Amino acid sequence: MKSFFSVILCTLAIAACQPTAIDTQALITEPSYDASLSLNGQFVIVSTANSAIQVWDLETRQQKYTWIHSESNNDAFDVAISPNQDFAASLSRDSVALWSMLNGSSLGWWSLPSTGQSVAVSNSGSLLIGLTDGSVMSLMPSASTKTPSLIKFLGHSEKVNSVALSADGKLALTGSNDMQAILWHSTTGQPIHRWQFDNRVIKVDLNGSGSLSFIGDSTKIAKIMDNTTGELVSQLNITRRKMNFSAVRFSNRDTLLLTGTPAREVRVWDIKTGQSLANWQVQRTKHAQTKGAVVYSVANLDSNQIRTISSNGLVETWPIPVH
Repeated sequence: MKSFFSVILCTLAIAACQPTAIDTQALITEPSYDASLSLNGQFVIVSTANSAIQVWDLETRQQKYTWIHSESNNDAFDVAISPNQDFAASLSRDSVALWSMLNGSSLGWWSLPSTGQSVAVSNSGSLLIGLTDGSVMSLMPSASTKTPSLIKFLGHSEKVNSVALSADGKLALTGSNDMQAILWHSTTGQPIHRWQFDNRVIKVDLNGSGSLSFIGDSTKIAKIMDNTTGELVSQLNITRRKMNFSAVRFSNRDTLLLTGTPAREVRVWDIKTGQSLANWQVQRTKHAQTKGAVVYSVANLDSNQIRTISSNGLVETWPIPVH
């Protein structure tokens, strides 16, 4: 309890109380497009500019696989790992690929009818792809045929910026420039809830069971919604003028929310109250060309540690108090 309150005091003071990383791994030194940590923080996928897509086991510090998204070059700018760590997905502007995390094999590659924007993958290997024309593709693999079943969701009227799937792949959450976040059935395309915002919806996420939604807009409005009732659970208490999110993860049995921003910042939030419990900044590399770093992904290693990966190529493990 003492360590918990010490962190809270540090947060409120915003003084030189930056936590020190327990462990830092310099995973890559070249530019990267995106990275995704597994739910337990053991594995990470990094889409690099020149060395393809790399899959690492962070516990053994060994690279497991190297994937080539397309024959010409690696242009995958968005990657995702299923909650059960069985599947992974990579997305380029014109195609999506499904991979096995168990043996590293390619499970499918499909061209897109419009420019890709965001991808998510479920425990069954089903895919959700947001497109710039406002549509969303829900691809569900079939055991009997190589051709997956396809649902094309047309509920948005402008670019879809962010997509999320429940762990079982049955619920989809999508956020768009049309200032809407929509929760819908991925197997039928039937809408469940539509939430209207005053600005573009930039980031969405679902908890594993699909009972809670996170929705963040282009200003500083970030809400957690009850997917059964459609009602507001809490709104994150953001006091500054603008705050966008590049990474979101429900944590600690859905009592905490972990977030990362394009400006190196990581925060822990209380889901029930929307209050910020702790915050810090990821490190810069000594040879960083810019002052900033995008936090690509966040995950809990256990009840006391958080792992992050950022565009600086660093994987960092942090001590953090949990209720």
